[in-house]
Amino acid sequence: MGKRQIGQLQPFELVIAILIADLAAVPMQNTGIPLINGVVPIITLLLAQVSISFITLKSEKARAIICGTPNIVIENGKIREDELKRMRFDLNDLIEQLRSKNIYNISDVEFAIMETTGHLSVIVKSQKRAVTPEDMQLETQYEGIPLTLILDGRINHKNLSLARLNVSWLMEQISLFGYDRIEQIFFASLDTQGKLFLQAKI
Repeated sequence: MGKRQIGQLQPFELVIAILIADLAAVPMQNTGIPLINGVVPIITLLLAQVSISFITLKSEKARAIICGTPNIVIENGKIREDELKRMRFDLNDLIEQLRSKNIYNISDVEFAIMETTGHLSVIVKSQKRAVTPEDMQLETQYEGIPLTLILDGRINHKNLSLARLNVSWLMEQISLFGYDRIEQIFFASLDTQGKLFLQAKI
């Protein structure tokens, strides 16, 4: 099913996952039932799921039929009451979803779209958006992903080599913090500016 969380699964994928769990439990609960009786339907469901996923990947029409389409619940700052009724989604649910996005005033919303996964995507009015460095014409430094060098007392040699550093350098750095063994360090990471963050074990 790919690297998607349960909350992001399409309805048919969630149903298949539940059915597989039920089918797997039957032979384990009743030893009189041959294992093959549970394996065959599980494989059938897996093949069905892979086939449906492939079809939805290749066909936009099939995707719309099987997975549904996103629904606009707020359009140009106005709540679409007809769309809420069609989805059986009341105002309290909408307000709750907006609060989870740190939006407490519906008048601040330009568009709100209910995705097929059940999550609400919100586009805030331009006047209500947070100011960015680009808006203020400010130059910013590049920020990449920090590399984890030590995790629970163990060195990540792959990340250390990616940073073009060695164990001797790492030992020298942790000695500056007052430690002499890697096992004493709970977590250490290096950002793109070359700054080392370190936290010792308790």
